Amino acid sequence: MSRIDDHGYLKVCAQLASCLTISIAAAKKKIDLACASKGVRDISSRKKIAEKLLRDAKKNSLKEGDSITNQLDNLLEALAEDENFMVED
Repeated sequence: MSRIDDHGYLKVCAQLASCLTISIAAAKKKIDLACASKGVRDISSRKKIAEKLLRDAKKNSLKEGDSITNQLDNLLEALAEDENFMVED
């Protein structure tokens, strides 16, 4: 697919990537797959599908309670007994 320079579309792609904590390229690929399944090729329809995916992603993150970033932060916290642990070379 050719490069798309529409600022609004790129902004929605970036917001979707941020919401899903994935790269912008992965977010664009996700949008491309959704557009391909619906047979959409024009930029205005692609932007509408991207906005719908963004709304769905935000709705899912609010429904789950904890966002993905909070879950990752909780997993990466050091336990009290592991705080001073060092790995030797």
